[in-house]
Amino acid sequence: MRLRLHSLLLLCLLLVSMAASAGSGYHLLKKIPLGGEGGWDYLTFDPDSRRLYISRATHVIVIDPASGKVVGDIPDTAGVHGIALAPKLGRGFTSNGRAGTVTIFDLKTLASVGQVKTGQNPDAIVYDPASERVFAMNGRSADATAIDAVTGMVAGTVPLGGKPEFAVADERGHIYVNIEDKSELVVLDPRKLAVEARWPLAPCQEPTGLAIDLEHRRLFAGCSNKLMAVVDAESGKVITTLPIGSGVDATAFDPGLQYAYASNGEGTLTVVHEDSPDKFTVLENVPTQRGARTMALDPRTHQVYLVTADFAPAPPAVPGQPRPRPAVLPNSFVVLAVGK
Repeated sequence: MRLRLHSLLLLCLLLVSMAASAGSGYHLLKKIPLGGEGGWDYLTFDPDSRRLYISRATHVIVIDPASGKVVGDIPDTAGVHGIALAPKLGRGFTSNGRAGTVTIFDLKTLASVGQVKTGQNPDAIVYDPASERVFAMNGRSADATAIDAVTGMVAGTVPLGGKPEFAVADERGHIYVNIEDKSELVVLDPRKLAVEARWPLAPCQEPTGLAIDLEHRRLFAGCSNKLMAVVDAESGKVITTLPIGSGVDATAFDPGLQYAYASNGEGTLTVVHEDSPDKFTVLENVPTQRGARTMALDPRTHQVYLVTADFAPAPPAVPGQPRPRPAVLPNSFVVLAVGK
C-alpha cells in the first residue's frame, strides 16, 4: 500500500512537471492597429456585448476585437484611467483622473448619462454587484468615492490611508484594494463604507494589478519587484510569491483554465497555473511587446488583450532628475491579442 501511494505521488509530481515544461500554449495571435494620439491606461472587456473598452487620455475607444473594428467612442473623459461595467443595470463608468469625475454611460448607446464628482485623481474603478455601488479609487486624495450605480449619487467617501491602485470585488460584500505606497491590501466593506482590515503584502513591493479567483478565494497582486503575490482572501495570508517580468501593471485570472496572468511592461505576459488553491506554477513568460502592461481577459475564448505603441529612443538621463520617458511614435498605438 505504501509503495502504491509513493508511486501515485511520483506520478502526480511528474504530471505537474510535464505541464510546466509544456508551457501555456499562449502566443501572439494578431495585432489590431488603432493609431491616434495620446496615452492609455486600463482596458476592460465586456463578455456580454463582446466589446473591448480602451482608455485613451481624453476619451474611451470601444472596439469589436473579433473584427478589429471601432464600434464607438466615449468622449470628454479627461485623464481617463479605468472603465467599470454594470451589465445588469445597463451602465458603464469611467474614472477621469484630470477632471476628478466619473462619467456614467449607457452600455448600449455609449451615450453619457451624467458625471459625478470624486476625490482627487480617480484611477482604478470597480463595480460591486453586492451593494450596487461603484468605487473610484482616488490616487491623490488617498480615498475611495462610492457612487450609487442606480441613482448616480455619491454615497460617501472612504479614507484608505495610502495611494490606492487596482481593486476587485468578491461579490460577497468585500472590495480588496492594493495600496501602492504602503505595500498592503485594504479590505473595504462596500455597504458600511468602512475599512475592515489591512494586510501587509511583504515581500511584495508597490503592488499594482489585482485579480481574484472567486471560487477558491485567492487574490493575485502584481508587484513592482517582479513578483506576483498570492493572498488568501479570507485571512490575508500571503500564500506564496512567484517570479514575473518587470514593469507589471495589471493581473487577471481565468477560472476556466485556472490561469493567473501578469502583463509586464518589459514586453512579456507571465502565465501562472493554479495547480491547487495552495500550489502555483509559472508556466512561461510569453513575448508580447514593449510597453504592453495593461490587459483585459475574454473568459470565453481565454484570449488576453493588451495595448501598447512604438517608442522613440529614450532621452539621456539627467543626474538628480527622474528618468525621462521615451516619446510615443505617432499613430503606432496597437491592440495585441494573445491566446492559444
